[in-house]
Amino acid sequence: MNQLLEPKASEPPPGDRPRFWQDENTQSIIVGLILTFIIWPLLVLGFSWAIGHLHGKDDGKFIAKAHGRQFNIQLAPQELKQPPKPPPNRFVETNPDAPENIPDQTRNFAAKNQQAAQGKPTPNGHSDHAATQGRKDINSTQIVDGHLNNAKPAPSAPPVPVPAKPSQATPRLEQNPLTGFEKSDGEAKDAFATNVAKIAENNKNVPQKIEGLKNTPLIENADSSVPQIDPKHPMPRQRLDQNVRPAIFSDNPVGTSNIGIAGWDARWSNYGEYLQRLIDTVQAEWDNLLNNSNASPPSGTHVLVTFLLNSDGNVSKIVKVDGNAGDLGQKYCVSAITDRGTYGKWTADMVAMMGSEQELTFTFYYQ
Repeated sequence: MNQLLEPKASEPPPGDRPRFWQDENTQSIIVGLILTFIIWPLLVLGFSWAIGHLHGKDDGKFIAKAHGRQFNIQLAPQELKQPPKPPPNRFVETNPDAPENIPDQTRNFAAKNQQAAQGKPTPNGHSDHAATQGRKDINSTQIVDGHLNNAKPAPSAPPVPVPAKPSQATPRLEQNPLTGFEKSDGEAKDAFATNVAKIAENNKNVPQKIEGLKNTPLIENADSSVPQIDPKHPMPRQRLDQNVRPAIFSDNPVGTSNIGIAGWDARWSNYGEYLQRLIDTVQAEWDNLLNNSNASPPSGTHVLVTFLLNSDGNVSKIVKVDGNAGDLGQKYCVSAITDRGTYGKWTADMVAMMGSEQELTFTFYYQ
């Protein structure tokens, strides 16, 4: 039985195929190239999309960028938190009688190192200065009262003279000349010679014996003109010169638990030592102006003087004068600051810390 095989309609007759397609090896190479040009771009696009998706890119685009070794962090303005500024340093006047002691932590500076203490401790007290009793309307940093050496202290009351009481005659004491020596020599050459001294009672360097009592209280050079002390009018108590200016205390009931001489928590600095000398100089000049004047401002008044002090130690400008002491009271205070002229040049560390000029405010109280 014979069957007629006809080619399929989809396949062209062998005679109609291209010659290069008739070889099976050639067909494999062509198919491989076609697949390579189709699949490889798809793989590249898919890889690019995956990388972009991982970096938050949803558009499927991949942009290659060069990466260095530096990075920047940018925060939103509300996330930038500035640390709180420390309180400004405060100048305090220390106690010159307190021992030198560097405190652990303090924002106070002064003319010497000092640690807070007081004679009677405050239970659970943690203040940086000793407790003081004073006025509640002022803010004073003084803890001791005194006067300056170059200022004229108020004279003390003279002692009340007491008439001398007549004293009884002192009984005479027997006095004997100094005793001599008696030498005793023997005849034997092998013997020892002796010097015998007889010591008399009440030996004195007198040429001859003075008769008197053998046992009497020894009161030599007694003078009946020595004034006696009157218990009703004692002598004025001497005041220890601390070389500190007169103080007006603030009312600070809470002190420290440290026991010792009244003091501050303060650290020494060139600026603190400079300010202390400046304040003492102004205080002395102010006292001299008031002592030499015929008029005085009313008691209980005060004056505030704000001025500029430059690095050469000169008052370059009086910025402001205020208070309730009147024109005369203000004049004395301004003159106390300006009349002394220069206060001395600043040190290098003072210039580095404060620049070329510093504004200061002094408060004067008339008592």
